[in-house]
Amino acid sequence: MAKMHTKRKGKSGSKKPLRTEVPEWSNVSAEDATQLVLDMWKQGIPTSQIGMILRDQYGVGDVKLLTGKKVTQILKDNEVAPHLPEDLTNLIVKALRLRKHLGANKHDLHNKRSLQLTESKIRRLVKYYHGTKVLPMDWVYKPDTAEMMLSR
Repeated sequence: MAKMHTKRKGKSGSKKPLRTEVPEWSNVSAEDATQLVLDMWKQGIPTSQIGMILRDQYGVGDVKLLTGKKVTQILKDNEVAPHLPEDLTNLIVKALRLRKHLGANKHDLHNKRSLQLTESKIRRLVKYYHGTKVLPMDWVYKPDTAEMMLSR
């Protein structure tokens, strides 16, 4: 979603290697990886960083290959998953920061446009999560109540 509102071509990224089994150099069991994920979540580390920490510090190449589940699915199975997806939460936090800035700087047109683009991304992402049934159909993003939604 990064190049949605720009004329640039975006940046190309590397692709994950095609693997169907856990590499032999990985020495972490599935139970240990699950426990590490839960411990890091209790420390307040977001799911996007948990995978990188497991890769860099514990030698887990891919959590899904090792455990058969993604990090968010591990959290859901243990009933500690967040009520909003992480990407949506980050966009809402960005929109709140922009609204606070615009409250003090009313004539900042560049950030006014940035707020419009960010809220457009939020609406598109909410529509996607409605279709995939991650969010309930009656969930609506409202800028006035966004801060309360995050604190739940």
